[in-house]
Amino acid sequence: MKRPILGQNAAQAVLFFALLLAVPYGLPNEYYLSICILGSLNAVIAVGLNLLMGYAGQVSLGHAAFYGLGAYATAICTTRFGLPIPVGMAAGVTLAAAVAWIVALPTLKLKGNYLAMATLGFGIIVSIVFNEAVDLTGGPSGFVGIPRLALFGHTFESDHGYYNLMAVVLTLVVLLALNLMKSRTGRALRALHVSEKAASSLGVDIAAHKRFVFVLSAALAGLAGVLYAHYLSFIAPASFGFSFSVQLVVMVVLGGMASVWGSVAGAFFLTALPEALREFEDIDILVYGAILVLTIMYLPDGLAGGIKRLSRKLRRTGVDDARS
Repeated sequence: MKRPILGQNAAQAVLFFALLLAVPYGLPNEYYLSICILGSLNAVIAVGLNLLMGYAGQVSLGHAAFYGLGAYATAICTTRFGLPIPVGMAAGVTLAAAVAWIVALPTLKLKGNYLAMATLGFGIIVSIVFNEAVDLTGGPSGFVGIPRLALFGHTFESDHGYYNLMAVVLTLVVLLALNLMKSRTGRALRALHVSEKAASSLGVDIAAHKRFVFVLSAALAGLAGVLYAHYLSFIAPASFGFSFSVQLVVMVVLGGMASVWGSVAGAFFLTALPEALREFEDIDILVYGAILVLTIMYLPDGLAGGIKRLSRKLRRTGVDDARS
């Protein structure tokens, strides 16, 4: 039974990858391609956050901190210490995962609003460190001079090349998440979301599974952070503050809780939406808020749930037409 499921996930991932590769050819200019790159970065974080929130039922309002830790770690390693870029990237992901493991020990003993406040506090503390450690991070003015990404002797100078790399990374992250949710660990995460007591009675190690998904989610945020830093060659604390943590949560909720594809859809939608609303000028924030409210009202299970309902309706309509 496992092989068909894994094969189905792989087929979906291949189709998704092909779709991503085709996107640049339908864009009018390079600017829109840069939006797609940022959308891909946000999608990597959103998929990880959905594993934590949508599947495991844990709340995090400080995920932007792990994003920033990955970005600053690789920036410092490659510019201040002159380390190779792959080493800096590995350091960024490792630091995000290690900090998440340490933070998880006390905070994941909390539940609900208390857990949300604890992660919020962690995110604020990290943001303060980014702003105040001027000698190390550059402070509010930002960190400049980060080298462009270079792997296996190839430097990703063009946006098209970097987008292709992000297509590969995002597809692999999606495939990882899909397979994880079909595994024994994924079933355990779903079980503790429904009822921790019931899951514990079935032999699920609650603390270990919570810690695992929290660290995995943070590591994916750290991965997005290192890719973000080497893409823009400049980072600033404002990019990793509380507002971005909230935006990530909105991406997950808007896309669809407990839906990997919903996370991707929510991330791309919210990344592109501000650009689409530029023509509204002074009232763009009002239109932005109205769109979010209406979407949540009429698509309570997110974009993924709305697409599923639409596809079921179309199938039923097709069956009825065939019968008539």
